[in-house]
Amino acid sequence: MAEKALTVQPVKTKKDLERFIEFPYTLYKKILKNQYWVPPLKISEKEIVDRRKFPFFLHAEMQEFIALKDRTVVGRIAIIIDRQYQKYREKDTAYFGFFECIPDRETAFLLFATASDYAKSRNIKKIIGPISPTTNHILGTLQNDFEGVPMIQVPYNPAYYLEFYDEYGFVKEKDHLAFIVRKGELQLSDKIKRVVSLVRRNKRIQIRNVNMNDFANEVLIAKEIYNQAWIENSDFVPWTDEEFAYLANDLKLVIVPELTFFAFVDGKPAGVSIAFNNFNEIFKTMNGRLFPFGIFKLLFGKKKIKSFRLAIMGVLEEYRWMGVDALFVLETYEHGERLGYESCEMSLILEDNHILVNMLEKWGSKPYRTYRVYAKKI
Repeated sequence: MAEKALTVQPVKTKKDLERFIEFPYTLYKKILKNQYWVPPLKISEKEIVDRRKFPFFLHAEMQEFIALKDRTVVGRIAIIIDRQYQKYREKDTAYFGFFECIPDRETAFLLFATASDYAKSRNIKKIIGPISPTTNHILGTLQNDFEGVPMIQVPYNPAYYLEFYDEYGFVKEKDHLAFIVRKGELQLSDKIKRVVSLVRRNKRIQIRNVNMNDFANEVLIAKEIYNQAWIENSDFVPWTDEEFAYLANDLKLVIVPELTFFAFVDGKPAGVSIAFNNFNEIFKTMNGRLFPFGIFKLLFGKKKIKSFRLAIMGVLEEYRWMGVDALFVLETYEHGERLGYESCEMSLILEDNHILVNMLEKWGSKPYRTYRVYAKKI
């Protein structure tokens, strides 16, 4: 019997796009039988590739590809050209993202080669990723702890992907770290307690929870802080107004208001800290489907969630010496304990964010997962 032919083709039709979106569900559940991957909601997966709905595409373009053996999808990848990234970071650079593949080296390499050839045809000289589809969404490849369920909006992948990247010639661009703190584990020395106490007594500093009754204006404050506080991070691209408005709708559904804070210094916005409920505890039982019964799992399961993710935390540069970041972490931890949460993940933290990394390590937390963004000159 003749061996099935392996090909990679661009996504052109609605049917192609459906197969592109559907492949991870087949790969992890049917082929790999992986118990740790959490199926994202398909309605969300469709939205982030929808050029009409997702405002990222006001300044970006994307070409998806699927790998086929005979007529069966065995892999996927995309090339994303973000003009915002090229404006603020690196010219002649594009993202690759949405990479998923069966455990087959030939398939992975053909996907990489096809994506690279497409990028070169668009005058791209370097690709970085996986970034799916933006630096403000799913990014990185899990490097360790593959036998653990990921937190919400954090990537998961099988270990064999690392071999594919290394063997094809990808190199490390940047690592992002995840720290875990479980109930009762935070270690505060007497010195740290005194420092935090001084910060709390500093009358110049005010900290408060997000006001969900004035959410539209809160979003404007968050955007102002976010785009200034992260600007020096190597992979950060400022949000546009349209993107932040879109994000706000999602945030309203997933944030924990009691664990989401604003800091003000002398009445001026100085920092923001945002925690997400770990809806992956519920999503893992839904197989990506919101209807007909998934909506009830979300509504009734929310109160049973036992973990959360401190996903966004930033302080404007002129206030970083004042201990606002330490106050954010401690307030989040203490409030989380009172609310009955059992664990908190702080991610994704750039490896060269030495101030925050050192602080967390001094407080007894260690990075337990690493997520790598790769790069390759083409």
